[in-house]
Amino acid sequence: MTEYQPYLSIVVPLYNEEGNVRELHRRIHEALQKIGKPFEIIFVDDGSKDKTVEETNGLSPLTLVRFRKNFGQTAAFDAGIKAAKGEILITLDGDLQNDPADIPLLLAKIDEGYDVVSGWRFNRKDTLMKRFFSRGANMLRKILVKDGIHDSGCSLKAYRTECFREVDLFGEMHRFMPALLALDGFRVAEVKVSHHPRIHGTTKYNWKRAVKGFVDMIAIWFWRKYSYRPIHLFGGSGLFLSLLGTGVLVWMLIEKFYFGASLSERLWPLVGIFFVLIGVQLFIYGLLADIVVRNYYHSRGRMNYSIREVRKQ
Repeated sequence: MTEYQPYLSIVVPLYNEEGNVRELHRRIHEALQKIGKPFEIIFVDDGSKDKTVEETNGLSPLTLVRFRKNFGQTAAFDAGIKAAKGEILITLDGDLQNDPADIPLLLAKIDEGYDVVSGWRFNRKDTLMKRFFSRGANMLRKILVKDGIHDSGCSLKAYRTECFREVDLFGEMHRFMPALLALDGFRVAEVKVSHHPRIHGTTKYNWKRAVKGFVDMIAIWFWRKYSYRPIHLFGGSGLFLSLLGTGVLVWMLIEKFYFGASLSERLWPLVGIFFVLIGVQLFIYGLLADIVVRNYYHSRGRMNYSIREVRKQ
């Protein structure tokens, strides 16, 4: 018997969404039937403590992936993506704020030749606090990540399957997937999508997720700028501090031997020594980071570039 091969894989993480799960499945199923291509729906239960799992009983078609406990939304996306068999992956939230009826908009952009299409919640229906944190995060992202995306926090996204062949998701990294994939040369686009207010359940967004997202944003900044050459960041900073500290010490010696100044009660000699020591440490960190990055690429059987195609004519 030939194994069923879907064209679309819909991946949805769920955490305490008992009031949304059945209606969400209905809307997804309705939207995909209109598209007219084979599909699969994958729900990932992220350790829900309510009746979310019970509410999935009888839903078809459905692949349900259950976590033993709550591991977080990024882990749920990663598990769902690894379970998917389709050529195109569609991700969305389980709170009914993303509209499955917008999936054709993402697919139309994919058909134009893009590898990643991110939804842009142009008219958001979130709480004031959530919009405040989101706008702050977007401003920082534009400075640090520079992915060209207005709304990286929107979970409604479409990907070609090959985007995830060598990608594992950790932390809150699902928010920055367009930026990560753009680093490997995948083509990224964005489309405006609708957004609905939450009706059932409570938001899972809080200050802890905001902090985690900021830390991951710093990691993306480092990976974007220095993943192939960490010695340039740490080594360059270390060299600068060492030279600065050496300059301070040389000037102190000049003051002492040529101008007869007393250094016993002055802070600058300690500052110079501190800069030299920190500079040496940073340079050593840079060498070690360079070794780690090289081993990272060798262990994955790849180099720091991504080949899209080899064509013979």
